[in-house]
Amino acid sequence: MIHVKVIIIGGGPAGSTCAWKLKQHNIHAVVLDKKAFPRPKTCAGWITPKIVKCLKIRPGEYPYTWQQFNHLNYYFYGRRVRVKTRQYAIRRYEFDHWLLVRSGIPIVEHHVKSIAKVNDGYIIDDTLKCEFLVGAGGTNCCVYRTFFRESNPRNERNKIIALEEEFPYAVSDPDCHLWFFDHQLPGYAWYVPKGHGYVNLGIGAKHQKLKQRGTTIFEHWEKLIHKIISQGMVEPRQFRPRGCSYYLRNRQGIYQSEKAFIVGDAAGLATLDMGEGIGPAVRSGILAANAIITGRRYSNQRIGRFSLRDILMPG
Repeated sequence: MIHVKVIIIGGGPAGSTCAWKLKQHNIHAVVLDKKAFPRPKTCAGWITPKIVKCLKIRPGEYPYTWQQFNHLNYYFYGRRVRVKTRQYAIRRYEFDHWLLVRSGIPIVEHHVKSIAKVNDGYIIDDTLKCEFLVGAGGTNCCVYRTFFRESNPRNERNKIIALEEEFPYAVSDPDCHLWFFDHQLPGYAWYVPKGHGYVNLGIGAKHQKLKQRGTTIFEHWEKLIHKIISQGMVEPRQFRPRGCSYYLRNRQGIYQSEKAFIVGDAAGLATLDMGEGIGPAVRSGILAANAIITGRRYSNQRIGRFSLRDILMPG
């Protein structure tokens, strides 16, 4: 049996940020993830100046794709609103791996099958034991299923489903475009150039409202593709979008059970207006680490529920 102070299940931004913070305080932790990094991740890859500050990323330190937007183009029922801001786009394939390596914490490729609570901690698959357990495995996190599903049930009205694709492309339009409510979509679609010859196209919507309206995310994806091709933003090609689902922030939630914690999408923290998840993931990872370091109760109340403030007032 291998003993460590903290086991973090999931190596995405929430898990790696938690690990990074613990490492700064010399707390013995291990990250478990069922797949090796780097790996593709379905995500628009949006980060704000506030998150850059939280992660203490110094200018020029990040070595991979980093696209800055000084304006965002919003479309509401076809009308454009151009907003001055400062935001960034990254490729999750690169960003997640970089954060994980930077944490300096051992990374073990392991698919967790069982978690048992014992008097003095937790046992993973009868081989690993820890005092503290952090669930950072996304929407289907095993820590959530084991310890939080009953006390913190997911609100299906807050379930978002998304389709997107990121691919190399000689981008002719360097701006970011966001379309809201096109064809009565209960969500929005996006065109996000990433720099270094990549672009991300995607669409996200509330699952329950799509069902009520008798439409599917695939129908809206086809309408998005027709739009961007007809406007000359991309040329016709064989699109192969990937899907994912996650949850917007509940008004109240339980994120700590004894010495077990859930962070990021495992806790369902995406912002209510934009469905942005990287920022809340990073901040929840830091807050969980601080709770372990200080012994104080872990709370996500300090994490903003909306993205618009960070867009209009980027700092």
